[in-house]
Amino acid sequence: MDTKTDYELESDISVMLPKRFKVLLLNDDYTSMDFVIDILMNVFHKSYQQAEVIMLEIHKAGRGLCGVYTYEIAETKMMQVHKLAREQGFPLKATMEEE
Repeated sequence: MDTKTDYELESDISVMLPKRFKVLLLNDDYTSMDFVIDILMNVFHKSYQQAEVIMLEIHKAGRGLCGVYTYEIAETKMMQVHKLAREQGFPLKATMEEE
């Protein structure tokens, strides 16, 4: 049934997609390259080849993109990185930026 009310209701509905955030790892002089690769594979689910490319980007550019997620997921991944790094005695830092 196509009434004026149905039409008005349909035009008033808009869906807002959640904001997305980039998670970045920052280079430091102490965290081993192997540990960074492990983090990329285990926390961010990258293949070994992808992890190696990102690790080299972090090493050369000072930071590297690990993934883009909703706020809650990005925050969780960042916290996982910090927890695992501290457990292994590394100062590795992760940050997030709005896309």
